[in-house]
Amino acid sequence: MANGIRIWLCSGDLDSTVLVTSTRYAINKLKFPIKTAWRPLSTDEVGGYVVEYNSLTFVTARGTGHLDPSYQPARALAMISSFLGGAMPLPVSIQNKRRG
Repeated sequence: MANGIRIWLCSGDLDSTVLVTSTRYAINKLKFPIKTAWRPLSTDEVGGYVVEYNSLTFVTARGTGHLDPSYQPARALAMISSFLGGAMPLPVSIQNKRRG
């Protein structure tokens, strides 16, 4: 991380192997300064949550277990694309989308 390597941790909120709460607890023990506060992320609805530290980003995926792409492929693709593009996942839009 000191050499500019970006690290993303991703946990599904239904993951019984690697719990979101345990991951957040472990990251908090490292006492990294927060760059972007904990906020919802979106693909087409709230898809999870994200918090960014200087070299580490922690992302949760809503409605998925240990293998995100198997259970929520669109959300997993949005997260992986954001990581590869060097950007944070999109925030939730303030305006509601009408379904029709």
